[in-house]
Amino acid sequence: MTTDGAREFVLRERPLEGLRVLEFGALIAGPFATRMMAEFGAEVIKVERPGSGDPLRNWRYVDERTGDSLWWSLQSRNKKLITLDLGSPEGIELAKKLAASSDIIVENFKPGTMEKLGLSWDVLHEINPRLILVRVSGYGQSGPYKDKPGFANIGEAMGGIRYITGEPDRPPVRSGISLARIIHEDS
Repeated sequence: MTTDGAREFVLRERPLEGLRVLEFGALIAGPFATRMMAEFGAEVIKVERPGSGDPLRNWRYVDERTGDSLWWSLQSRNKKLITLDLGSPEGIELAKKLAASSDIIVENFKPGTMEKLGLSWDVLHEINPRLILVRVSGYGQSGPYKDKPGFANIGEAMGGIRYITGEPDRPPVRSGISLARIIHEDS
């Protein structure tokens, strides 16, 4: 409060300002994590594939004015968007250059994809020893379920939340949001 009783607002530095995050993600889990980082001040560079971009752009309700879904507008806010063909040698070289100047990489590809692309942890760590790699997948990077899809409805069913939603005399229902993707995915 000021001496005249008016409220004083102080601008504070956001806790992740100064960090650069490189996002190799699609749909919800990885992009949700990087959106939170961007909201806390990190510079987030989202990599999309040429032509189609992130599938979330066309998921569910699409705004006819922008051509993008409302989910997309939410998940991509505060991010810098680039197109990069990770299927080409040139695209991989650009990804390596971006990794060299990043603090964190978040990826939510199917386990083994980064290795197939030539962007394994060993390669990335050699390029940038201070780099942090966050890997988001439904069942982790190893183990018997690693190759299974990690969609929210599966996680909700396995975790039991689908059992307790809805009416007792009817089949289970969705929780309304992709709860399992936001709070329960392994990294």
